[in-house]
Amino acid sequence: MNDPEIRALLYPLLTGGVYVDELPTGTTRADVVHITEQFMHGYELKGDGDTLQRVAKQLPCYGRAYDFVTFVVTEKHLPKLLPLLPEWVGVLVASAEGLRPYRPALYNATVERPAVAALLRLEEIKQFLLAQGLAGVSTYRRRDVLNFLRTTQLVTLSALAHHVRRQLMGRMDERLAFRAERKAERERVAARRRKRPKRK
Repeated sequence: MNDPEIRALLYPLLTGGVYVDELPTGTTRADVVHITEQFMHGYELKGDGDTLQRVAKQLPCYGRAYDFVTFVVTEKHLPKLLPLLPEWVGVLVASAEGLRPYRPALYNATVERPAVAALLRLEEIKQFLLAQGLAGVSTYRRRDVLNFLRTTQLVTLSALAHHVRRQLMGRMDERLAFRAERKAERERVAARRRKRPKRK
């Protein structure tokens, strides 16, 4: 099975909220992230043609950012993958018959504020911090903001994560509206072309 085939099996399971493909996460990209008001769940897909070489780099990035993490893999990867994963990481096995749960994802207690904040644009992070009364951050660069979040006791992880989830979900609404606008424009252009009189 390949990546598109696995995605087609996974998407119908992601009910509620939105899901985002290829979300930049630390130094990597999460294949699919399911975002609701309550949690973010990162999914990494490994088809038959993939290798496990990047798992060691991907796991810390996902572990610092997402409440739940699940690897969706084909049967061939299971023997080598399982020793690489902490017990809290879930595993789904993909085959032509569908997705089979191998083990559920458990709540991840290793989430860090800078990694969660880094899922947003700099201005979106500053917007949240300014709303918390932290006016001094307005001139910070991205690196400064993330360092601040690493050490401060003034910002709770729960409040920050809630803001990040809402921003990412809202951004999806923007994307869908933009896509609808582009589609409507294409249809208007096509309709105008059809109405043009044919040259003799």
